[in-house]
Amino acid sequence: MGAIERVLLDGFDPEAAPARSAVAVPAGELLLMPAAAGPYAGVKIAGVAPENPRHGLPRITGSYLLLDGPTLQPVALLDGAALTTLRTPAVTAAALRRLAVPEAEHLVLFGSGPQAYGHLDALLAVRPLTRLTVVARNAERAGALVAYGQRLGLAAAAGGPEAVAEADLVVCCTTARTPLFDGALVPAHAAVAAVGSHEPDAREVDGVLVERAELYVEARSVAGREAGDLLMAGVAGRQLWNLAELVRGDALVPTGRPRFFKSVGMAWEDLAVAAEVHRAGAEAV
Repeated sequence: MGAIERVLLDGFDPEAAPARSAVAVPAGELLLMPAAAGPYAGVKIAGVAPENPRHGLPRITGSYLLLDGPTLQPVALLDGAALTTLRTPAVTAAALRRLAVPEAEHLVLFGSGPQAYGHLDALLAVRPLTRLTVVARNAERAGALVAYGQRLGLAAAAGGPEAVAEADLVVCCTTARTPLFDGALVPAHAAVAAVGSHEPDAREVDGVLVERAELYVEARSVAGREAGDLLMAGVAGRQLWNLAELVRGDALVPTGRPRFFKSVGMAWEDLAVAAEVHRAGAEAV
């Protein structure tokens, strides 16, 4: 989270970041995500293979090549899936650190994969969580995440979508293509984040929540192409605050309506985390 915040506080403009390239292949999709900021550049080549989980394999695959910025000489090669598992929760935590009420205790978490675990760990670092409700299709995986939450000291249980009515935080990290819950149930004080999709025709939240909420994105330019949660709800003319404005304290954060952060994932975020991992490794040697 700190690496994400530092890049933005140093003046990086996410609106000017290079676009993601996506190529359809028989197994799913190949993504190419280049970025440059500060002393480093880098590129992630990621695969999204929807059928992999059925075979006990990760849905997200790939590698990250970190380069020296001035010379573009390679300096490190990182596991792309592991990097994504670090990066996405870090971005969400940076946003919800500013959007969630300070006393937020109850997290309703949709999903039971690696991103769900990563988000739970990240949000425990920014809010005093005491209660966890896991909403997931696979009962066995939901139970494993509940047990993990209990080991962390939380009052954790599996539940249904209606649990959002008692939530302080709602995080959606699923492969769903249609809304997961009734947005009318979300309390006015709650903050919601959706990270599961970067496609314009897929969404995890409904138009009711989008209409009620103040809206935040990583970058307006990217959300206008990829944020199905917003595009399918019809947000033309609405104010979308970007993450840089939020981190720098320039965004409106109302308390009388839900706050909704939609993340699609951007290459500069991967670069920020990869550079931090590389620096930490070098210092440890």
